[in-house]
Amino acid sequence: MSKKREKEKNRIERAEKKDQPSQESPSSADSDGRSEQYAEPCESSDVAGEQQASETAQAEGEEAQAGAKDQGQDLESQLRARIAELEAENSELKEQYLRKQADFENYRKRMNREKQDSARFANKQLLLDIVPVIDDFERAIKSAEESRDFDALHDGVALIEKQFTGMLERKWGLERFDSEGEEFDPQKHEAVAVVEESNVETPTVAEEYQKGYMLHDMVLRAAKVRVRMPAQSQGQGNEQGQTAASEESGADGDGVPGQEEAGAAETSE
Repeated sequence: MSKKREKEKNRIERAEKKDQPSQESPSSADSDGRSEQYAEPCESSDVAGEQQASETAQAEGEEAQAGAKDQGQDLESQLRARIAELEAENSELKEQYLRKQADFENYRKRMNREKQDSARFANKQLLLDIVPVIDDFERAIKSAEESRDFDALHDGVALIEKQFTGMLERKWGLERFDSEGEEFDPQKHEAVAVVEESNVETPTVAEEYQKGYMLHDMVLRAAKVRVRMPAQSQGQGNEQGQTAASEESGADGDGVPGQEEAGAAETSE
């Protein structure tokens, strides 16, 4: 606003200075006659009005130009400030991104290392529970070497086995189950041998060759057993015998291969 007032003041002063010659001209032209005295002030006033109008328009143009220039400078300063602010924000975000990326990379490496360690030392506690059993076996062997007492060695080994299986069942859920006399269950039993008996109605485990184990509610290892099966009827037995005979005759063909095999067996004898 101060610049605008100074420009307006300068414009008024210039206009007043140009009006002074037009006011002196009538007094200096008194000797030339009455007609020239009246004509010259009119011409000078018109010229002064045009000059004043042109100066006013020029001042207004300069003022508008100055205002536009000031607005342009203000806009430029605002844009520069905004650019600086965005650059600072971009730099901060980039730094945060790099820091987060480094943290994630460290986290990934740590998780991989923990995963590998977990796989390598997954059975650490189990082995710590087994080591005392090994110590007991070593003490039993050393004692047997000194005493040469079979009964003491037998009793010691039986005690170690009982403590070992009790520890596995108590801490790890490993339970040994008995199968002899139980009904045959293909989920829990593996039939190694089968015998037919007439006094049996359902397949039953006759003998247990190898113990089975349960891990919590899952069969860890099936027991190997001998199974007693119900005896088949005479009709079923004849049918199965005929089927077996037909299969054997089909395998022998016209009988020549079978004869050759029999001859070869006699020769070897």
